Amino acid sequence: MKSGEQMLQQIVEKSALDDGFRQALLSDPKATISKELGVTIPEAMTIKIHESDMQTVHLALPPSANITEEQMEAISAGLCCCW
Repeated sequence: MKSGEQMLQQIVEKSALDDGFRQALLSDPKATISKELGVTIPEAMTIKIHESDMQTVHLALPPSANITEEQMEAISAGLCCCW
């Protein structure tokens, strides 16, 4: 099983090389990621895609709840969204 970091890297790399994949990711991220990685994304989970440019940097902050490292790894891997 790939780690969350490996899955993210796969998505980012493919989006940089494949314009059709990038557009699909922007228009329907859940379905595109699910198909690419062969995973089921929970209905309650929302995925937002942000395109960076030379003037904008996006920073994703983890949830602000007291969670274990194991729970944080599951969240970053996209395996769950809430505790």
